[in-house]
Amino acid sequence: MAVDRYLEPHQARQRAGTLFEDLLGDAIERAFGEGVQTLPELVAYINRSGPAGENGEAWTEQSFQALMARLGQ
Repeated sequence: MAVDRYLEPHQARQRAGTLFEDLLGDAIERAFGEGVQTLPELVAYINRSGPAGENGEAWTEQSFQALMARLGQ
């Protein structure tokens, strides 16, 4: 009988997260904790609370999605 195995996503990482990635993850968790549910709300929240985008620029929906796609590879 085959057994499904659960893989904790952090176990599959090839490297440790950067400070920027950790700060962004914390901001996303806080946003969800405050009831943010949509991408526009999330981007607005992160623009208010930080961190700034990778080049110090304000987040857009496109820049957020592009970074998430890159980090998810």
